Amino acid sequence: MPKMKNKSAAKKRFRFTGTGKIRANVACKRHNLRKRPQKMKRQARGTFILPDDATVVAVKYFPYR
Repeated sequence: MPKMKNKSAAKKRFRFTGTGKIRANVACKRHNLRKRPQKMKRQARGTFILPDDATVVAVKYFPYR
C-alpha cells in the first residue's frame, strides 16, 4: 500500500511545535485594516496555538503525526 499524503493546504497553514501542538496564523490580516482597531492588529501579529477542538480536526490532515 502506498504512503498517505499530507493535505497540501494544511501544510501551508499549520506547523507543529516541539511538544506536538499546532501553530497557525491569525485571521483577518489581509485587507480592510483601516477599519480594524489598533489593538486587534497588534494582537494579531505572528501566530497562535490552535485550541484543542480545532486541533482534532487539523491533525486529520497529517496522517503520520
